[in-house]
Amino acid sequence: MNVATVTKPKSLAAAQPDRSVMEGDDELTIIEAPREVLRSALTALSEGRVWEVMERFDDRFTFNDHALTLEFTDKLRLTEFFEKSRELFPDAILELVSLFESGDHAFAEWKLAATQTMPYGSQSYLFPISLRGSTIIGVENGKIVQWSDYYDENTSRRIGLAGLFTEWFEY
Repeated sequence: MNVATVTKPKSLAAAQPDRSVMEGDDELTIIEAPREVLRSALTALSEGRVWEVMERFDDRFTFNDHALTLEFTDKLRLTEFFEKSRELFPDAILELVSLFESGDHAFAEWKLAATQTMPYGSQSYLFPISLRGSTIIGVENGKIVQWSDYYDENTSRRIGLAGLFTEWFEY
């Protein structure tokens, strides 16, 4: 969990540099810093632990994938998106390049490597995927309230994934 309540030892705040401490009468509430929230969320995503990522989101949030022009505000739909992404690209590896924090926001630059399997007749071909991107999150009380991903859609080969979450209208 990213929020914990503990009995108040006075030296705890100094011993936890990546955490904010809110003092109460007899307790301290420890809230992870935004960069640590983002680091653990990206690590969990890279390892396919979608449920762990979803625990990091507030009940009221906005998730934007700007490359695919998708927005989610519902945890169930976002869970489906993360799971389907993992299903389509099971060997995806996300490497954290840099991580910064400013106030209640964290910024990560990352590299993604994966393989896309494309059937062609009776054969399947493997296409390597390698791209760079960035994620920006906003955090309130240790929970993600805003998530934005930026990367090149063409390089990502994720247009098929986007199609599963886009509503089509006929005019």
